Amino acid sequence: MDKYSYIANAHGAYIDELYRAYKENPDSVDTSWQKFFEGFEFSNQYGGNGNGTAVNGTTKTGTDVNIQKEIAVRNLIHGYRMRGHLKSDTNPVRQRRDRKPMLDLKDFGLTDADLDTTFEAAREVLGAPATLRKLVESLKKIYEGKIGFEFMYIREPEVLEYFKGKVEKEALAFTLSLDEKKRILTKLNEAVVFENFLHTKYIGQKRFSLEGGETTIPALDAIISETAEQGVNEVIIGMAHRGRLNILANIMGKTYENIFNEFEGAYTPDLTMGDGDVKYHMGYASQIETPKGKKVQLKLAPNPSHLEAVNPVVEGYSRAKADVLYQSDYDKVLPILIHGDAAVAGQGIVYEVTQMSALPGYYTGGTIHFVINNQVGFTTDFEDARSSIYCTDVAKIVDAPVLHVNGDDPEAVVFCAKLAADYRQRFNRDIFIDMVCYRRHGHNESDEPKFTQPTLYNVISKHPNPREIYNKQLITRGDVDAKLAEKMDEEFRNMLQDRLNMVKQKPLPYYYQKNEEAWNALRRSAQEDFDKSPETGISLDVIEKVGQKLVNIPADFRPLKQIEKLLKERKEMFFEKKQLNWAAAELLAYGSILAEGKIVRLSGQDVQRGTFSHRHAVLHDAETNQAYNNLDFTAEGKNKFMIYNSLLSEYGVLGFEFGYAMANPNALVLWEAQFGDFANGAQVMIDQFIAPSETKWQRMNGLVMLLPHGYEGQGPEHSNARPERFLQLAAENNIVVANVTQPANFFHLLRRQLAWEFRKPLIVMSPKSMLRHPLAVSPLEEFTTGSFKEVIADTQADPKKVKKVLLCSGKLYYELYEARQEQKRDDIAIIALEQLHPFPAKQVHNLLMQYDKKAKICWVQEEPENMGYWSYVMRTYKYVAMEVIARKASASPATGYAKVHAQEQADIIKRALS
Repeated sequence: MDKYSYIANAHGAYIDELYRAYKENPDSVDTSWQKFFEGFEFSNQYGGNGNGTAVNGTTKTGTDVNIQKEIAVRNLIHGYRMRGHLKSDTNPVRQRRDRKPMLDLKDFGLTDADLDTTFEAAREVLGAPATLRKLVESLKKIYEGKIGFEFMYIREPEVLEYFKGKVEKEALAFTLSLDEKKRILTKLNEAVVFENFLHTKYIGQKRFSLEGGETTIPALDAIISETAEQGVNEVIIGMAHRGRLNILANIMGKTYENIFNEFEGAYTPDLTMGDGDVKYHMGYASQIETPKGKKVQLKLAPNPSHLEAVNPVVEGYSRAKADVLYQSDYDKVLPILIHGDAAVAGQGIVYEVTQMSALPGYYTGGTIHFVINNQVGFTTDFEDARSSIYCTDVAKIVDAPVLHVNGDDPEAVVFCAKLAADYRQRFNRDIFIDMVCYRRHGHNESDEPKFTQPTLYNVISKHPNPREIYNKQLITRGDVDAKLAEKMDEEFRNMLQDRLNMVKQKPLPYYYQKNEEAWNALRRSAQEDFDKSPETGISLDVIEKVGQKLVNIPADFRPLKQIEKLLKERKEMFFEKKQLNWAAAELLAYGSILAEGKIVRLSGQDVQRGTFSHRHAVLHDAETNQAYNNLDFTAEGKNKFMIYNSLLSEYGVLGFEFGYAMANPNALVLWEAQFGDFANGAQVMIDQFIAPSETKWQRMNGLVMLLPHGYEGQGPEHSNARPERFLQLAAENNIVVANVTQPANFFHLLRRQLAWEFRKPLIVMSPKSMLRHPLAVSPLEEFTTGSFKEVIADTQADPKKVKKVLLCSGKLYYELYEARQEQKRDDIAIIALEQLHPFPAKQVHNLLMQYDKKAKICWVQEEPENMGYWSYVMRTYKYVAMEVIARKASASPATGYAKVHAQEQADIIKRALS
């Protein structure tokens, strides 16, 4: 709260009443009012503000008039803090719209006649009483300059007071040393000349230039340098394509040879890891040294043309780096997200990531958001791009301050950069810099922007670039000599020409960290790796150790009755019956990996309990609600089981987990959808990052997606996880797609993720009703030996008698099995295909060859014929004639009527066994 808000919001008559009470007995009013009246009386006695005056036809004493004037002045100060940004000079190429800031004297009951009156209220800004004239001049200088400060919605007093001090004290006193000014000019030189050089040499080639927003380069340079002084060891940057090449060259230190080779077309890309992507999408890593000698690791994340899709990936990657390398000290790792104005306003993922920023499972210590606000998205003007006044209004949902700044004033931009750096390190929360600039060319360099913004681009075509403006400003102020600027420009152009002439540039170093060395130790997979899985069994000692963890609770923990029953059932499974159901097998997999000193991280909606009340990995005390994590191994010096109930987001959370998995190959990272079809909302992440990770971005990733799938009559939304979409994306052994029937096989599948000498994303069509199926249990001996079975053979049917072979996947296996047992059929074999991709063709072929060549082979699925696995199986396995038994082709995945569902399911079973 603003400590003077009680004045700004108070009614005049009420204040008069308070003042009379104060005169009779000072202790009768609140201490805050006591201080105000003390200051007012001091001002009234020594400030010479005059005597009684007629107001609204009523004669009042000088004290009455003055107190109302003081309150009016206080309201004026509050008004500037709240709305001064609406009048700030932040737009370098357009007149700002009149947003009705209501900051004229008359709006507060003041007139020009009051300008030379001294007011006690001025102390709030100037530290001492001052005339209204001086106060207004100061407020205009603070709030109507090149920076628009938006921060008064901050609700924490400490943070609000800090920000006021920065805005009203430090901004006015901000000065840069000569070296700092030269540094800004140098970085502007690099940015401007780099773009100009490319534009001259490679006319018409797409580069998504930074021209008009070149001040981004000194801003990022200042953020990195300032945070390095405050303990940041590495910076993870996410951005789209605008200005990416400039940042690669002038912030990341990518050599000009590499950049020019890509433009020349002489560059032969390394396709050993796949097909790659265009030059302005790829990632990069380096180590730089700041002007003060601090070494900082930099990483620019790869990003597709889905402009803001990289945001959660950067956050997840940053979280993993902090967890693994710095014992969750988030001051050591800084995420920077660079946005475009149209994208930050229009893309819903920005809201999701902002909402994630302070949640325990997704906290990264605060992000600096930098908006390159060129006021147009492709061809769409900002009036058509958002309903809010600012593109950054999403910041207000987490009380993140916003600094709107004129991109033509590099010193103002650097002030914002330094303020943002200090704020992030001090308070560990998000802050936004909205740098208002322009785009010199069209969306790309071959576009004609005058088609849609003719008047704006007439102005832009004549507008000097930020370097020219700053250079002129420095010369006018006498800070640098004109010849120095010319010399810097000439030297940099000569250097670029040298680079183009292939005079070798020394690349910046990059030192691989422990987790990155672990990636380097991995190898690419080969086709034979998928013929047989590695051994993944564990010892009975580990099973007992994990089992004890899962059944024991602290002595003072009071579980619910249902949980007592659950713990009893767990104990029976592990130590008496010695056979595990699905949930126990899953938890055993996690516990065994944690016991090896590796990380297990699982997040998603309601994952601690499990949507279907099966997992109960975190218990809650019935009386205190205190949480207890059964698999927390931290007491033994090993890793905590990181399991987090997520916000109701799929796109953002899945992206975060992909980023986490991208940072550490020795972490089992899982995301579970509440229902499989919820992954629909994260399709961009699946298409752009998960499926093509290795081939497009040259990065392995072992992320696991658990997508509950199966037809139990719950309607179209809760039946189908769209396996056909994943199988359509499956090629070149890029992902693993599985639908598992046995708990032990699921256990081995999860352990295989880290046992492999490479990493692959794993998509599991995970069960729902099968979680409690009496046949879906596995004896303990299946956990101590063996490996994941890609195919489960039929060991009961006599191959000589079999006339029909049914291949299926998932819970349908049990329905077919039970129907066969009920009908006492011995002429039908049922084979469960546990892994769909990579398709286990050799194993399937060897099994099918056991049966008579005349035996009919059918693929059986619950899904409609145009969905599910059939089209993939038909496309992939062409060695035998195969028929399909499925629901009829349909536009919707399932019926919404339970009776119709039961009829359809019965029909599939009947046709399969006919």
